[in-house]
Amino acid sequence: MKTVVMAGGEGTRLRPLTSNQPKPMISVANKPVLEYTIELLKSHGLNDIILTLQFLPQMVSYYFGSGAEVGVNISYVTEVEPLGTAGSIKNAEEYLKETFLVVSGDALTDIDLSKVIKFHKEKKALATIALKRVENPLEYGIVIVNEEGKVEKFLEKPGWGEVFSDTVNTGIYVLEPEVFNYIPKGVPFDFSKDLFPLLLKEGKPLYAIVVDGYWCDIGNIEQYMKANLDILLGRLKFDPPGNKMRGDTWVGDGAIIDSKAQIKGPTVIGQHVRIEADAKVGEYSIIGSNVVVKSGAHVHRAIVMDNSFIGTRVSLHNCIVGRNCDVRKGTRINERVVIGDECIIGEDSIINHDVKIYPFKTIEAGSTINTSIVWEPRGVKTLFGQQGVSGLTNVDITAELALRLAMAYGSSLPKNSLIVCSRDSNLASRMIKRSIIAGLTASGVNVRDLRICPAPVNRFNVSISHSAGGIHVRTSPFDPQSLQINFFNSQGIDISEEEQRKIERFYFREDFRRAFFNEIGRIEYQARTVEFYVNALLKVVDCKAIEESKPKVVIDHSFGTSCLVMPYLLGKLKCNAISLNAYTDEAKTTLPQEELERAYNQLTHLILAYKADFGILIDSACEKIFVLDDQGRKISPDTLLHLFVDFVCQFEKRKGKIAVPLSVSSVVEQIAQKYNRKVVRTRVSQRSLMEACSRRDVIFGGAQGGGFIFPQFIYGYDAILSFCKLLEYLALAKQPLSLLVEKLPKYYLAHKIIYCSWEKKGLLMRNLIEKFKGENIELLDGIKIFDQNKWVLIIPDPEEPLIRVFAESFSNRDALAKVEDMVSYINRLILS
Repeated sequence: MKTVVMAGGEGTRLRPLTSNQPKPMISVANKPVLEYTIELLKSHGLNDIILTLQFLPQMVSYYFGSGAEVGVNISYVTEVEPLGTAGSIKNAEEYLKETFLVVSGDALTDIDLSKVIKFHKEKKALATIALKRVENPLEYGIVIVNEEGKVEKFLEKPGWGEVFSDTVNTGIYVLEPEVFNYIPKGVPFDFSKDLFPLLLKEGKPLYAIVVDGYWCDIGNIEQYMKANLDILLGRLKFDPPGNKMRGDTWVGDGAIIDSKAQIKGPTVIGQHVRIEADAKVGEYSIIGSNVVVKSGAHVHRAIVMDNSFIGTRVSLHNCIVGRNCDVRKGTRINERVVIGDECIIGEDSIINHDVKIYPFKTIEAGSTINTSIVWEPRGVKTLFGQQGVSGLTNVDITAELALRLAMAYGSSLPKNSLIVCSRDSNLASRMIKRSIIAGLTASGVNVRDLRICPAPVNRFNVSISHSAGGIHVRTSPFDPQSLQINFFNSQGIDISEEEQRKIERFYFREDFRRAFFNEIGRIEYQARTVEFYVNALLKVVDCKAIEESKPKVVIDHSFGTSCLVMPYLLGKLKCNAISLNAYTDEAKTTLPQEELERAYNQLTHLILAYKADFGILIDSACEKIFVLDDQGRKISPDTLLHLFVDFVCQFEKRKGKIAVPLSVSSVVEQIAQKYNRKVVRTRVSQRSLMEACSRRDVIFGGAQGGGFIFPQFIYGYDAILSFCKLLEYLALAKQPLSLLVEKLPKYYLAHKIIYCSWEKKGLLMRNLIEKFKGENIELLDGIKIFDQNKWVLIIPDPEEPLIRVFAESFSNRDALAKVEDMVSYINRLILS
């Protein structure tokens, strides 16, 4: 049987180690990853090997040649342009006329390939996937199979809400040559994203087998360090190269170790290494071939690659030093530092933790380096969360981060693109927005600065112009010390996860586009922004009905940006209003709970005294509303959503569907059915709801926190439009708000949050899928289990080690009991 090894990976997340070598050639315990793969194939009698190459192909072909030295026969197929995993195999179609094996050349594994091949033949499969159970499945393709091993569901790089199993795709496949009928030639095509979903859709025999053994996809620096450690700890069937000595130390031929040097295993020391007296090489260290370690140097848990020089009194701790580097005396290199090939580190330098130094750089003697040369390091795995990029002001969200984040964003866009920027009234937001504008213009992107304005105005401006997107900086609604940087696409919707990853790739690769002096982006300031927004908004509201109803309202602006828009709007609507806190205050962009309660009490008092139709509190970002009825009673966010659904179904002339998240009560379907409307359920995220509202057949979207979307205007939450629509619907209903609320169907929801460590989330969801298999379940986001009109929803939190449990039933008592029962079951699973 022939084997195709995919060895064309560039390994961008492993830079600077892969800046000048392909990912499969990166050394693990002094041997390229690809060489371990070839040894594994040879051990199973798979000696006829085809390597598919793309990035720096000559480095692979020069190293392995024909394969004769290692006892195999190697052929090469090279891609001119990247074609994806399946597309690269298509290039080798002429050599593959019988069943063949596909493996990844940049993963370290000792999986039993013969067992996988045997399973494939027994099942008479068209394609078989080797699966492995892992602690954190987020970065891999998840595969769910039935009892016979037939694939039922396939999901590439899911969010936590989509994690239904901890069994992931290893990139090891057994295939029949008929699969080439489904792979287009010369077009990027991927196994996980394209081929396997297509075979599943066509009903072809697609199988998967869960295998034992070691498997590590070396995708980033953390996984690379782990792979080296696992080799030293004997977790693979392969030993490191060299002769094994006492204390689990492997020493290569020609190595000279002074008798006064201290070596503590497990350790790997390469060929022709020289370690002088009084040098210390501690446990879990790997020293490459031809390395010199001078006297007094201390190497601990570090990796030093071939041909490097480690000077006197140098200290290396839990770091990586690339090939041909010169680390001179007295230097200290700290944890998680990565130094690329052929760097010179001057005497008595200090390289602090998490710094990356790219190849061919020189550090002057006595320097203290806290940031990367020339690019910035970053210790976190991702920048984006559910609330955009967020964190503590001047701790997590700094001017430097904002500048480089904006440069990464600008680098992902064509030159001369236009980005709309805005902020709330907070001084920290001003600082960060100015840094963002500097970063965008430095990368050749033009900026339209709206200054202080509501987020919906930014979204509107983006959607009606030829802007590539928008950025809004605001204080967190929950913490005055925190900031959020929100990114919008060209439709004014929060950017997708794919767009987030694209920005993160530029950020973490530290590969920023720098515009020439004559390409620096322009900054423009648009006049009459609020006027354009209000005039457009009024076109989607029945102004005549509002005017005739002569509404009386009390509005609390929460010191937010809505006060910049509402006076002009209220004048156009001829609405009688008492406005509270109708000015921006940089110290009050977030209201503590005590002040919020006082605001509600004040609204209640004024509603009753003024005999108002209702009172409304608008959040500082001008996205969400909180409503009190004509009796001064708070309307819960869930009830307010049900009320809006009822209004939309009654009074919106345009036919269309209602979009709500999975966690919303089934009362929504009950209301919609009364008016012959349909409901679209979305994942429990703001982005998912916005994306659903961008469909032509959806006329309204709402969430439980007071955010409502009217797609005929913009695809995002808009508190001002929500306020206007409430005025319109009440004018058409011609009944008091309190009476309309009482007529709504009753509902009983319960919700609880429990702790679950990251490494157990995937295992937990797999167990839940297995337990409720065959029952009425939905896997759109987490797992939702139905029982007549009752349901329980379990969703892993995407940012915290938490599990969220929701339930709806016929009574509060029963809903709470359902939540408690599920929480108890989940806790037992976690403990076991």
